[in-house]
Amino acid sequence: MLTVSLLDAHLARCCSARHLLQIHAQFIASGLLADAFAASRLLLFTSATRFLPLPFHHSFRLLQLVHHPNAFSCNTLLKAALLAGMPHLCLPLYASLPASPDAYTHPILAAACAARRDAAEGGQVHSHAIRHGFGDNLYVRNALMHMYSACGCLWDARKVFDAGPTWDAVSWNTILAAYVHAGDADQALGVFARMPARNATAVSSMVSLFGKRGMVDEARRVFDEADCRDIFTWTAMISCFGRNNMFAEALHVFSCMRREPWPLDEALMVSVVAACAQSEIIQNGELCHGLIIRAGLCSLVNVQNVLIHMYSCCLDVVAARRLFDSSERLDMFSWNSMIAGYLKNGHVKDAMALFSAMPHKDNVSWSTLISGCVQNNQSSDALSVFDSMRSQGIRPDEVTVVSVISACTNLSALEKGRSVHEYIRQNNYYITLVLGTSLIDMYMKCGCLEAALEVFNIMEEKGTPCWNAVIVGLAMNGLVTKALDMFSEMEASGTAIPNEITFTGVLSACRNAGIVEEGRHFFKLMRHKYQITPNIRHYGCMVDLLGRAGYVKEAEDMIESMPLSPDAPAWGALLGACWKHGENEVGERVGRKLVDMDPHHDGFHAMLSNIYAKEGMWQSVNDLRGSMKQRHVIKVSGHTVLELSHSS
Repeated sequence: MLTVSLLDAHLARCCSARHLLQIHAQFIASGLLADAFAASRLLLFTSATRFLPLPFHHSFRLLQLVHHPNAFSCNTLLKAALLAGMPHLCLPLYASLPASPDAYTHPILAAACAARRDAAEGGQVHSHAIRHGFGDNLYVRNALMHMYSACGCLWDARKVFDAGPTWDAVSWNTILAAYVHAGDADQALGVFARMPARNATAVSSMVSLFGKRGMVDEARRVFDEADCRDIFTWTAMISCFGRNNMFAEALHVFSCMRREPWPLDEALMVSVVAACAQSEIIQNGELCHGLIIRAGLCSLVNVQNVLIHMYSCCLDVVAARRLFDSSERLDMFSWNSMIAGYLKNGHVKDAMALFSAMPHKDNVSWSTLISGCVQNNQSSDALSVFDSMRSQGIRPDEVTVVSVISACTNLSALEKGRSVHEYIRQNNYYITLVLGTSLIDMYMKCGCLEAALEVFNIMEEKGTPCWNAVIVGLAMNGLVTKALDMFSEMEASGTAIPNEITFTGVLSACRNAGIVEEGRHFFKLMRHKYQITPNIRHYGCMVDLLGRAGYVKEAEDMIESMPLSPDAPAWGALLGACWKHGENEVGERVGRKLVDMDPHHDGFHAMLSNIYAKEGMWQSVNDLRGSMKQRHVIKVSGHTVLELSHSS
C-alpha cells in the first residue's frame, strides 16, 4: 500500500517519464486521491517535472481526479500555468477551482496579470483579495504593487503602498523599483529618503536610475554612502559610468571591486568588457578575457558577443574572428558583431563574405553591412546590397534607408536617389527629421534644389539639422539671398536654434556673394546672441570674405587674434587675397609660413613663386624651385571628375 511517506520517497528517486507514470498509477490504485495532502505532493512534482512534455496539462488532469483538493494544490496548478507561459489561463482556472483561496493564491494571479500587462484583470484580482479578507496581507499587497507597476499604473501601486499599515523590505524595494522603471527620479528619491533601511537592492535601483538620467555624481554619492553592496550594486555603478561614456571610471570601479572577494557573473563582465571596448585599450580587454576564462563564463553567448565586439573595437579583428569561429553557440548578435567588426577595421570583403554565409539575416544585419560600406567609401557596394535586400522582399528600416541615401550622395547618383525617394513614398515611410535631412542633403549636393525644398516643406518636424541642410545647400549652390532668407525664417520659426553648422552655411553664403557687412553682422550675431564660440571654419570663412574684398590687413589681424591655431586653409585664403590685391609684403610673409606648414603642397609653392616673380625677386624664385625639387614637390595639373551614369 502506497503511503504519503513512500510517495515522497518514490518521487525523490523518479528518473523518467515511465517511472513517474508508474508512481501515478500506484497513487490512484492506493486511493490517495481522497488525501488532499498526498495529492498536493504529486501535483507539485508533476507541475515542475522535466520528464513530461506537457507538465501543466498532466497536472490539470490530475487535479480533476482529486476528490477534495486543497488551496495548495490549486495554487500549484495556477503557478504551473504561469511558469508554462500561459498566464491567460490563470483567471479562468481560478474561477473554476473548488478550493477557497489562501494568502498565496492572489499573488500568483497578480503575477499572471503583470505578465500580461492587464491592469483591468489585475483590478479584479485586487477586489477578490479584499473580498476574501487578504487586503491587508503584506505578501498580497507586495504582489499587487508589483502588478500595478508592471501595468504602468504607478498611482494604483502607490495607493496600495500608502494604505499600509505595515511594510517590509520587499514593499519598499517594490515601490522604489516602480518609480525607477518609470524614470521618475523625484518620486524615487522621496521613497529612497524615507526607507528605514537602504539595502543593496535599493541602492542598485537608485544607481541604475541616476545612470539612465545622466546624473553620475548623484549615482556615485549613493554608491559611496551605501552601508551594504552586492554584485548587482557594483554592476549598476560600472554600467552607470559606461552608459555616460566614462569608461576609465568604470574600469576603476571594477578594479576596486576586485579587491574584495566578489564573484564574477555574466551581467558584470558584459558591462566591464563593454567599457574596455569603448576605451579601446586592448590590454584591459585581454585581462578581462582571462578573468572570464577563470570564472567559467566563456560559454555564455552574451559574454562571447561582447568579447568579439571588444576585440573588433581594439582593432584586433583576428582575435575577434578566432572567438567567433570557436563559439559553439552563435546568435544573430554574434554574426552582426563580427560583420561590424570587419567593417570597423576596413575589411569590407571579409564582412560581405561572412554576411553571405549567414544562415539568417535580420534588419540589423543588412543595415550594418550597408552603413559599413558607406563608411568605408564603398558606396556602390552599399547600393548593390540594398538592391539585393529589396529583391528579397525585406523592408529596410529608417537607419538602412538613410545609409542608402548617403551612398547616393557620395556618388552624386541623383537618379538612384530619386528611386530611393520614390520607394520611401510608395511604402509610406514617415519622413522623420533624420530621413528628411538626408534627402535634403542628397538633393542639394546633386543640384536638385526644387526637390530638396519640396522635402523640406512637407516635413512635419523641422529641427535644426534640416534647416542647416537647406541653408548650407542653398549657399553651396549660389542662392545666397535665398539662404539668408531661410536663416531669417529659421530664427522666426521658434522650432529650431541656429548652431555652429548653421553659421558655417550663412558665412559661406556671405563669402560666396562677397557681402562683407552682412558677414561681419552674422559673425557678431553668432557670438553675442547665440553664445557660439567660432571654430576654425567660421574664421576661415571670414578671412576669405575679408581677403577677397580687399580687407587684407583686417583678415591678417583676424588670423593673428584667433584663440585657436590657424590651419593651412585659413592662411591659404589670406595668401590668395594677397596675390589678388597685390599685397606682396604680407603675401611673402604668409607664403613662407604656409610652405613651412605644408612643405609638400604644390599650390602654396606656386603662389609664393608668383609673388616673388611679381616683385622681380628672381633669385627667390629660383631658390623656391630648387627647394621644390629637393622635396620632390610636383605641380599637379587641375582636373575634373564627371559621373556620366550610375546604373540602378
